[in-house]
Amino acid sequence: MAKSIKDLNIKGKKLFIRVDFNVPVKDGEVKDDTRIVEALKTIRFAKNEGAKVILASHLGRPKGERVPEMSLKPVAEYISANFFPCAFADDCIGSPAKSAIDALEDGDVVLLENLRYHKAEEKNLPDFAAELASLADVYVNDAFGACHRKHASTYGMAEIMSEKAAGFLVDKEIKYFEGMLKNTARPFGAIVGGAKVSDKIGVIESLMQLADKIFIGGAMAYTFLKHEGKTIGTSMVEEDQLSVVQEIYTTAKKKKVQIFLPVDHVISSEFNGAPMDCDDVNIPNGFMGLDIGKKSTDLYIEELNKCKTVLWNGPMGVFENPDYAKATFAIAEALGAGKATVVVGGGDSAAAVNQAGVSANIDHISTGGGASLEYIEFGRLPGVDILD
Repeated sequence: MAKSIKDLNIKGKKLFIRVDFNVPVKDGEVKDDTRIVEALKTIRFAKNEGAKVILASHLGRPKGERVPEMSLKPVAEYISANFFPCAFADDCIGSPAKSAIDALEDGDVVLLENLRYHKAEEKNLPDFAAELASLADVYVNDAFGACHRKHASTYGMAEIMSEKAAGFLVDKEIKYFEGMLKNTARPFGAIVGGAKVSDKIGVIESLMQLADKIFIGGAMAYTFLKHEGKTIGTSMVEEDQLSVVQEIYTTAKKKKVQIFLPVDHVISSEFNGAPMDCDDVNIPNGFMGLDIGKKSTDLYIEELNKCKTVLWNGPMGVFENPDYAKATFAIAEALGAGKATVVVGGGDSAAAVNQAGVSANIDHISTGGGASLEYIEFGRLPGVDILD
């Protein structure tokens, strides 16, 4: 296991902390501060130890462009208004970054501008990683949500820097999932939602080794239903994944894993159209499924209530539209009221339990959807391995 930040001597040193501040920002306002709050323990520890604290994160997918809506400046302002003074640098490299860092006293904090304003971040280009590394004496990764990425700030920097460690959040997440995988109370149910089978195939395959029941929701359910010979109207389907779905069923049969699919739907003639109930498993021509229906929701909840451990990743419908978020909220409320150990990973699932007001009843809400799934699949993460 990687060293922890508490094992390092950071007093008076320039400490680069890779955080995950990929939070929803609308009209210059932070709408959900969960990921910021989760990083505070590490940041406050560094401040109290007298480090010069340099925070760096991505926000959204600006693809190497300076997209104003994806600036981290509102995040720095939010931290200053709610927690402690936080300066802001208008870039993550070059003179804006260096000037802001040079102005830091021991215990001060600066947040650098969006790392992904540079294409070199996601490409992990050596020169960019070296430029980031030149800003600091010590490196800490506390961005669990980005630990599955081999990017310059999560991997390339750590390859270069000799003094490096994990932050408290990364440490907490890894320990939780390690424990969960070693001591799983059964039956184990996994809810897998989202748009694409291709995005979740790895985790579904790994869940076959772990789960007793798998509940499929989101647009990916229509690829499964098409494989089953059902009519799906104009619903999203991945034709090239139908053979993969067959392999999933073959493995499920061998492993005695039950797979649950929707038996009814909420449909519309267009993506943002008015909702209609479809009481049948088959969707009529000219309509698309945008949420699982009430019968499906009741069935899933009934079966989930028989489970002792539940892992949830991904919404049941087009969650950002209230017309198609009902099943996701109903499941969130049921899990919050139930007796199972519940682990939630993934931004939309975490948002659902927060908005349903049941987050206090959930055993673990992971800050990393993709990272938590990759850890479950492989038992390791590149951004953590490189800290050893």
